[in-house]
Amino acid sequence: MKCEPAIGTIGPMRRRILGMILAGGKGSRLTPLTEVRSKPSVPFGGNYRIIDFVLSNFANSGIKSIYVLTQFKSQSLTEHLHRAWAGTNLRPGNFIIPVPAQMQTPGEVWYTGTADAIYQNLNLVRDTRPDLVAVFGGDHIYFMDISQMMREHVQKGADVTIAALPVPVEEASRFGVIEAGAGSWIKGFHEKAPHPPTLPGDPNRCYASMGNYVFSREVLMELLQADAEEPGSTHDFGHDILPKMVANGRRCLAYDFESNRIPGLPEDRPNTYWRDVGTIEAYYEANLDLKDLEPKLDLQNREWPINTVGSSAPPARFVPDGDGGAVRIERCILGPGSVVRGASIRDSVVGRNVRVHGSAEVDASILMDGVVIGRGCHIRRTIIDKDVVIPPGTRIGYNPESDRDRGWIVSETGITVLPKVPQVRPVTTIDL
Repeated sequence: MKCEPAIGTIGPMRRRILGMILAGGKGSRLTPLTEVRSKPSVPFGGNYRIIDFVLSNFANSGIKSIYVLTQFKSQSLTEHLHRAWAGTNLRPGNFIIPVPAQMQTPGEVWYTGTADAIYQNLNLVRDTRPDLVAVFGGDHIYFMDISQMMREHVQKGADVTIAALPVPVEEASRFGVIEAGAGSWIKGFHEKAPHPPTLPGDPNRCYASMGNYVFSREVLMELLQADAEEPGSTHDFGHDILPKMVANGRRCLAYDFESNRIPGLPEDRPNTYWRDVGTIEAYYEANLDLKDLEPKLDLQNREWPINTVGSSAPPARFVPDGDGGAVRIERCILGPGSVVRGASIRDSVVGRNVRVHGSAEVDASILMDGVVIGRGCHIRRTIIDKDVVIPPGTRIGYNPESDRDRGWIVSETGITVLPKVPQVRPVTTIDL
């Protein structure tokens, strides 16, 4: 008798679950942060990578059989998965494995769309034989108990369940928009339509797809095979698969993200935080959402931890400088190993092993790991990528034209971005 590979389950219904995370996009709107890495591996929140959020949501939901589909600039992401998540492969059915584009289709091409990425890896679905396949994006910031969505999918007998949340109508053209009827059954799906339908009784909001789907296995395999043979298809879930499912009368269910409950959060507080950090502005604002006394997303929730690479750095340290200048820190996140000497930091997110020297002022900025801010610098509304050293007395973020003249990126809203500095990696040395 043939044995099925071990795979994760969720109870009490005991369904076999496979997670497939789409993490291969270029992230071109996040340039220069994505010049040397994929969007899911961009640092976030002073201590994490963007992909840590979706992976932690899966793990905290009890789903630990996950393939991460990578493609563009994937080396940084692959290394991060190995360092931060390799320990999950300790029991049968527990694995988080990066899967680069295999080019297994006859044309031997890169992934051409989100559906094609899954289609090119259908062998993984066949090998594991799950009951349900969760197809999620790897580049959003949120908390979600995915098992609650899966239970609703099973209880209602859906072919696909789409996670959705209300968004302002002026933002809806960036998303797939759902028309949901009685019982949350979907009667229309409109991908990035210029004039999408609004919520019943609420002309100011639309019901947007979060790009997170739960499929019944046989349905998914049938749809992807048909789509692969369809002339003119873009092989994308939002553009092709989902609209056709609705049009053909498939059982398509909308799952209300705001109904999802997270351990450690008050029962009367709706779970509404979800951010697509696909632009410099969105990335910047989502980072700063974390710093307040009552943050919009609380990373201190011990019942829903976000896993990442462990750090052997010592605690952060704040000391006056040699001239007696005092340290002033307000509404900030500071990573381990960081040292602030006689400087002022306000409304900012500071990563690991950062150095901020005397009389410097950092305001509303994001400093990634290893950044050094020289004495007397003034930094405002700036994102500084890893290992950048700012010389003493430098002013950044006060004059957009001057910042552009120095070769830095300045966003539409005036956020200055300094790219990552290449570092020589240590390697083994031997005496010859």
